[in-house]
Amino acid sequence: MKQIIYLLCILLMFISCRKEDDINPLIYLGSEISTDKSRYLPGEEVYISLSLKRSFSGEVEVKYKYLTEVIDEEIFIVNANNLNFQWQPPSDDFKAYMVEFRFLENEEPVFFASTAVDVSSDWTKFPRYGFLSVFSSDISASEIESNLDYLKRFHINGLQFYDWHNKHHFPLKMDGNSPASSWQDIAGRDISFNTVNNYIREAKARNIASMSYNLLYGAWGDFASDGVSEEWMIFDDANHQNINKHDLDDNWASDIYLLNPANSDWQNYIFQKTGQIYEHLDFSGWHLDQLGDRGSVYNYNGNLVSLKTTFTPFLINLKTTFPDKNMVMNAVNGYGQPEILEAPVNFAYTEVWEPNNTYNHFAEIINENYNLSNNYLSTVLAAYVNYNLADNTGEFNEAAVLMADAVIMSFGGAHLELGEHMLGKEYFPNNNLSLTYSLTKQLVEYYDILVGYQNLLRDGGELSFNTGITSNEVGINDWPAIHGNIAAFKKSVNNIEVYHLLNFAGINSLEWRDNDGTLTAPDEFLNFTINVPETHVTKVVYVSPDWHDGIQEELEFEISDGVCEFKIPYLKYWGMIIIV
Repeated sequence: MKQIIYLLCILLMFISCRKEDDINPLIYLGSEISTDKSRYLPGEEVYISLSLKRSFSGEVEVKYKYLTEVIDEEIFIVNANNLNFQWQPPSDDFKAYMVEFRFLENEEPVFFASTAVDVSSDWTKFPRYGFLSVFSSDISASEIESNLDYLKRFHINGLQFYDWHNKHHFPLKMDGNSPASSWQDIAGRDISFNTVNNYIREAKARNIASMSYNLLYGAWGDFASDGVSEEWMIFDDANHQNINKHDLDDNWASDIYLLNPANSDWQNYIFQKTGQIYEHLDFSGWHLDQLGDRGSVYNYNGNLVSLKTTFTPFLINLKTTFPDKNMVMNAVNGYGQPEILEAPVNFAYTEVWEPNNTYNHFAEIINENYNLSNNYLSTVLAAYVNYNLADNTGEFNEAAVLMADAVIMSFGGAHLELGEHMLGKEYFPNNNLSLTYSLTKQLVEYYDILVGYQNLLRDGGELSFNTGITSNEVGINDWPAIHGNIAAFKKSVNNIEVYHLLNFAGINSLEWRDNDGTLTAPDEFLNFTINVPETHVTKVVYVSPDWHDGIQEELEFEISDGVCEFKIPYLKYWGMIIIV
């Protein structure tokens, strides 16, 4: 029996205290479970806290599960609002566990709760990527801790520090040999060195990695005064008259002028500036951005430059220069994705734009990235589900967010969406849309499932779109998605068969890009019969982030004539059938 600490008063797990008008208040969760870290190194002990809205008197049954197997369990006698305890998970690397709580009165469950624990020595094996975008000196130490504790509840294990830097070509402003105390970014926003540094330090204490964001080839208009040569640039013409540039609003500090990533002088210059960052800030690595296909561009000597082919040598040389640092590069709508994945990046990252607007495109991108990386790297997608809606204040459409996450996570990807606020546009500081309490609570369950079952979702296996699954009670078809039906696919992982059910019945579109927030929620199905062509079955388990707080349920089954039959208790967006 582990140490149990009883508290006699309600513990406020999260405290939101925003001072700035430009940041939406986060929807913080009461009566919740939290762990002390987002990820655990093998051998680290897990501290778990559970806080209730009301006092509970009775037994709390806690089960620790690896997939469908109970590996440890405890019963606590509770008469309080809060339960704190420790658990020592197995020391196996790259494994995850579900922690399931059943609150019992007269031996009957009256309340369910769950969380997940990721034991991984390297966060990039199973990246759960978030972001930060506001670094002013107004942000207090308590606000930094509150933001990170909030993200920790979703098990976010890496953060993209969006536009934290000074100039793109001179990212860390210096005051002599020391970093400047503050600077302004390209949009004229105030950035505090101490805020950036404190975020990095506090994130590290929670086993959350921090990634420095910057373009691999960007410069401001005053580049020459900082030692950048025009001869390193790319041009719209063969006579080096017009530097290729990304136009920005007139009230911003500069347009962005593009350099040739293959130019060795530029590489030496920006690598030196990057080393300056690492000398003063404990970033885990560089999140490299690009601006997509720039059309026909030329180097200073008038030769055509195939821009995407310059990514590979740039990234290889970057890794050689900083072998202990992570690197991840955005493939804007897939531009340069094969070339990026030829280099030693830590995971695939794709920003999804038109015409890749359907849920089927999500699956295609994730699967293609996996194949391009020799069946090794995980994928993170940046996909802005309510793009037009984010032009004005309002709320995210819950159906759009959950349907997108259901598809992305079921196919083994992760969705870049959570930061100080939820992501609405490619300009990360945009915070016009807020999360409802209901959506926040649901997202917690989705991220628990993403973590707790990562060894089935994101750890290899053989994918099949020929499932043989049937039902006389609901419309069901093999993937891809068909309007009005449940779509199914199967993954075989180490003698475990996992059938995924994604529900497109009742929704009014098969496009994830719900620009105006009009996507409807799918129909709910209860207690419907499913048949799968499985005969060697010892156990059938069902789990869904939309059902019983993500706690798995063992199903009764019958096998007859080469078919295994059982009932699915509930399906809304996504459910997993695990057959052992």
